[in-house]
Amino acid sequence: MSALTKSALKKALKKKFITVNDVIATSATFINGGEYIKLSIPKEVRLRKKLIFRLNVLFEDDHLAVIHKPAGILVSGNSFKTIANALAQNIQQSNLPDVTKPQPVHRLDYATTGILLVGKTSSSIRALNSMFEDKKIKKTYYAVAIGEMNDRGKIKSEIDGKKAQTKFKFCASVPSKKFIKLNLVKLEPHTGRRHQLRIHLSSIGNPILGDKKYGIERLILSGKGLYLHAYSLKFIHPFTHKKVYIKDEVPRRFKKIFNSKLENGIFNNEF
Repeated sequence: MSALTKSALKKALKKKFITVNDVIATSATFINGGEYIKLSIPKEVRLRKKLIFRLNVLFEDDHLAVIHKPAGILVSGNSFKTIANALAQNIQQSNLPDVTKPQPVHRLDYATTGILLVGKTSSSIRALNSMFEDKKIKKTYYAVAIGEMNDRGKIKSEIDGKKAQTKFKFCASVPSKKFIKLNLVKLEPHTGRRHQLRIHLSSIGNPILGDKKYGIERLILSGKGLYLHAYSLKFIHPFTHKKVYIKDEVPRRFKKIFNSKLENGIFNNEF
């Protein structure tokens, strides 16, 4: 047996891997000489933990996929439960030579629901990232905003010292005792800053319903989540060169607020 370092010896004692005369040793055990010292490191069988999480796939080919992201899960990061870790079990492996681990190519907040674009090959991930940078992918969101608001407009205000721009369009409203008015708002971000839509709507006095970070304290809605939904993606496929327009239906909780108003053809991608 190779000599133990001091730190390794401490770890072995703490884990009860060392016995002296068949008695588990501690840092208080004295050695006088002539004792039978045994180091027993158990053979560990480590089963790789697998995330089981079903995702709704909206579109898929050999290059890319589009999935629905539910609320309450991170897109990526160091956590075990992320969209990124769940992708391989939900989408088919590409047959192309540069196939790689599927990877989301943009972000959605933890509490945001909706449409998420995924690359399945190295070339697709590079191409889609480039298209986002060049603003060749059009994203549309719907949110429920609080209070009186204009029919449409552009919000231009810096976020973390960087330029940011969002177009909004009022679609429908209902009166509310607690919130005075709840509005269904269509949103089109022209930049992709962190929390951009939430910050921008809050900046004009119309925070998103359920937004605990940027909402008005006395109007915080608890337990219902954030009413922000990534509704559609529109772009030219980087490899087939066909037009791609994919929608992800607005959640039922939106429909509960606006009822029949959501059935009158208000969902379209034109501002």
